[in-house]
Amino acid sequence: MHKLMDECLARMKQARDLPWQPKPCDLADRLSLQDAAKGVGSAQSLDQLAQDIMPYATGNTHPKFFGWVHGAGLPVSVGAEMVAATMNSNCGGRDHGAIEVERATLDWLLGVSGMPDTASAILTTGTSQATILGLTAARNRQFGHDVRKTGIQSLPKIAVYVRRGTHSCIGKALEAMGYGTDAIHIVDTDENMRMDIASLALAVAEDQASGRVPLAVIGTAGSVNTGSFDNLDKIADFCAEFDIWFHVDAAFGFWAKLADQPWKQLTDGMERANSISCDFHKWMSIPYDCGACMIYDRTLHFDTFTSRPNYLEQQEEGLGGGDLWFCDYGLELSRGFRALKVWTAIKSIGTDAFSASITDNCKQTFLMAELVEASDLLELSFPVSSNVCCFYVAHGEALLHKSPLWRASPDP
Repeated sequence: MHKLMDECLARMKQARDLPWQPKPCDLADRLSLQDAAKGVGSAQSLDQLAQDIMPYATGNTHPKFFGWVHGAGLPVSVGAEMVAATMNSNCGGRDHGAIEVERATLDWLLGVSGMPDTASAILTTGTSQATILGLTAARNRQFGHDVRKTGIQSLPKIAVYVRRGTHSCIGKALEAMGYGTDAIHIVDTDENMRMDIASLALAVAEDQASGRVPLAVIGTAGSVNTGSFDNLDKIADFCAEFDIWFHVDAAFGFWAKLADQPWKQLTDGMERANSISCDFHKWMSIPYDCGACMIYDRTLHFDTFTSRPNYLEQQEEGLGGGDLWFCDYGLELSRGFRALKVWTAIKSIGTDAFSASITDNCKQTFLMAELVEASDLLELSFPVSSNVCCFYVAHGEALLHKSPLWRASPDP
């Protein structure tokens, strides 16, 4: 174990020097468990972690890895993960220290969000899971909590409004909820790749006329394709006027709340959402995986998910007590101690450091856009708004060759 810890520490120290490398062709054979009846012992298996697994990582621990909005990870969180594994706490409920760490982490998160004091939150695997939680709460608010028993078979068809290029997790959430992707109504964007409010109004009117129930509008805070942010205040105004649930997909863009201006103002209006989903493992660089769902009404959140069989009956004191059981706020009863790596990072590094890092990242992206605009060979695909710069080869001999710089465009 000590040898493996040394290997891990050495890898972290060499993060700037280690290039990504493809996995060997025979790796699947090396890792096969078909002949594992007797076991090889911990020493040999731990050696294999260092030799056959750790070298073939995604590559996102390198500070110059800019692909797919992956976070780089934080050394201090490695220590937290070791403690979490040692404790092996189930954070579905009961009264123990890990619950208090998650409570403190979520109190901090809700403070950053600006949502009202009535809001609640829960840590998730990521935004994909958090989206299911948010839209399930939207469904229960719309149709009542009896839907938990009777299902959606007898309910009217719904519509969920997304802008062109919205993340695929919205469709997956609707599939998991039994609605299917036919419930999605794609709304046009304006010249800045933001949801067009006039087009949204037409879409809602069209669906209401056909008998569909507008369930939710999805605002995007940081598109993975373009980095653009919807005008969240305008969407909030619209949803308030028509009493439609407002969900913000803020997988990485949530953390612009920590940035300096002008990027912080991109999140204006997010605090007015009914639900928000975000990831810690993107712009905050917390090791995978950790996301969160925030819902404006704690009572609604609780009533949407709580389910207590006899063996989970809450006790007045002892380990079976506690006033906060996270199984009442999400799908999981068995939950890992995700909060510790987040809490440790914030406690160790401080929010000022995260703010500076996120702000610098935006500045780097705007500098990149300036360099593209100054080039005779390159052109911007879209205006830059946060941490994504889309450009393509427009002129020169490079057009004759297969280029890694493809024209970026939103998903249809």
